[in-house]
Amino acid sequence: MPNELRVAVILKGSAHQIWKWVQAGVAQGVQGLQNQGTILDVQWKAPLREDDANEQAEIYRGFIRQGVDGIILAPVDNHTLVGPVEEAASAGTPTVAVDSVLDTLKIVSFIATDNKKGGAMAADRMAALLPNGGKVLLQRYQKDSPSTEAREQGFVERLKSHSGFDVVISNEYAGTRDSARKVAEIEVTRIGPDLKGVFTPNESSTAGMLMALQGLHLAGKIAHVGFDASDIYVDSVRHKLILGLVIQNPFLMGKLAIETIVDHLNGKIVPKRIDTGVTLVTPENIDDPGIRVLVNPPFAK
Repeated sequence: MPNELRVAVILKGSAHQIWKWVQAGVAQGVQGLQNQGTILDVQWKAPLREDDANEQAEIYRGFIRQGVDGIILAPVDNHTLVGPVEEAASAGTPTVAVDSVLDTLKIVSFIATDNKKGGAMAADRMAALLPNGGKVLLQRYQKDSPSTEAREQGFVERLKSHSGFDVVISNEYAGTRDSARKVAEIEVTRIGPDLKGVFTPNESSTAGMLMALQGLHLAGKIAHVGFDASDIYVDSVRHKLILGLVIQNPFLMGKLAIETIVDHLNGKIVPKRIDTGVTLVTPENIDDPGIRVLVNPPFAK
């Protein structure tokens, strides 16, 4: 083992709460490994825009040129980084993918939520909220985003198993919080008073929809089930403006990612797939101790 392991962490972005929690998880993992005698130099970088796969690829190539020992990557999409990751693997630099799948077998491990299961969980919550069915809007997040596309697919497929629902899939993608609010306002207004529920598959789409529904004086009147956690969302669940929130465990993702890449670099066999779990938060369970730990992870400040 080298005296010091240099690991690069390349996330999709830095603004959303999920990436801050991933960073906090990595930091705790680093602390534990260093306490065990591993010397680590961890470097961070993310594209300025969370949808900029080309900038992410340049960041990845830059770290390869610097000669890092391993990389933790949350890919923006499922294909842009395939070439660079495979080239790096062939040259002896391994990659652990987190959050979103990359279409290659050349990664060491994939650590993420079962996103399709999370979408199905959201559909079951929607069915419980709307026992008589009705028209439901699926607000898509971004084209070629494998994690959110899996959530959307899981939601639609599961909701079809419940009777009485008419799923309207958004014509436009949500994107950032600001664009998500504008798109949500257009879609909700277009559908009109027949709209009974909405599902938003990530943090920015959930934020945009919440702002749009508040602006239209519909928050709490239309059943809103979202995805991912932040302080604002947790308060919104508590006040019944959001009636269901499917949350991941990004803190655990980060912690397991750094432990996995270090284990691999030390010659250990690591799992090819690690599921970090998914949980439904509702106004009824928001103050349960187990939920509080997930929405306010330790060291994630």
